[in-house]
Amino acid sequence: MAKRIQLSRHGGPEVLEYADFSPAAPGPREVLVRNQAIGLNFIDIYYRNGLYPLSLPAGLGSEGAGVVEAVGSAVGEFQIGDRVAYCTGPQGSYAELHCLPADVLVPLPDGVSCEQAAAATLKGLTVQYLLRQIGRLQGGETILFHAAAGGVGSLACQWARALGVKLIGTVGSPEKAARAQALGAWATIDYSREDVRARVLELTDGAKCPVVYDSVGKDTWETSLDCVAKRGLLVSFGNASGPVTGVNLGILSQKGSLFVTRPTLAGYADTAERLRAMAAELYALIADGTLQVDIGQRYALADAGAAQAALAGRQTTGSTILLP
Repeated sequence: MAKRIQLSRHGGPEVLEYADFSPAAPGPREVLVRNQAIGLNFIDIYYRNGLYPLSLPAGLGSEGAGVVEAVGSAVGEFQIGDRVAYCTGPQGSYAELHCLPADVLVPLPDGVSCEQAAAATLKGLTVQYLLRQIGRLQGGETILFHAAAGGVGSLACQWARALGVKLIGTVGSPEKAARAQALGAWATIDYSREDVRARVLELTDGAKCPVVYDSVGKDTWETSLDCVAKRGLLVSFGNASGPVTGVNLGILSQKGSLFVTRPTLAGYADTAERLRAMAAELYALIADGTLQVDIGQRYALADAGAAQAALAGRQTTGSTILLP
């Protein structure tokens, strides 16, 4: 028997139960991982509240890092005792033990700890595809990135600086502005006190941004559109304030022949080879110090509900991890 967080109905943090369960034995191409640290992400809340489909009852969570406990008969790339990380499912990482397909696991190099991997793999791979694959930033661009002091934003500030990209980050307080700038943001906009549209125009001398990255969703959709330069790209990659609905495509022509994409990590890390190549790039930047993984909060696994409430209430900075 092992412990996990599970839910039998959708709702708020109160639906999360800390319970005993019997983890499945690995099938031929599966691996049983003993988690040493577990990542907390906004997508976990979407599964909990029913925005994303989940067959109940179920475990929760998609990210973790630990040590291989057992391997299936057809697994050749991992052995018992190997350190591994994962972030693309299946659901169930909020647990002491998690059985996963071998193809979703990535090897963890010596220079990266399990806590760092649990805190940064999903967020870091998200930044990898945002900056390195979708935006294809070359250096010298000025981009807008919402929630720049959060888990994804903290890594985006650092990675953009390493690429020579000027990142303008939106934040909700002077403290978060200072944090984002310390991590590498070229400039910050405090949306609680400043007009984001006006400040972007001022900071870009009226040119706006060739790429805008928006994980907030419906609350910032209109503002984001107004900050994209002609023929520029709006990357809507999250729903922190709720999903964007009722989009009139005609607005894209009115705003300057804009492009919009709604990507997911699964659309970019869609093979084991692509996933591991992306992770290798991320972990190399963590290992050499280019990316600092800031773990702002650590919660016991049993306190996952409190951890999610803090994340949803924007009371966290950097990454949050759960410890079995």
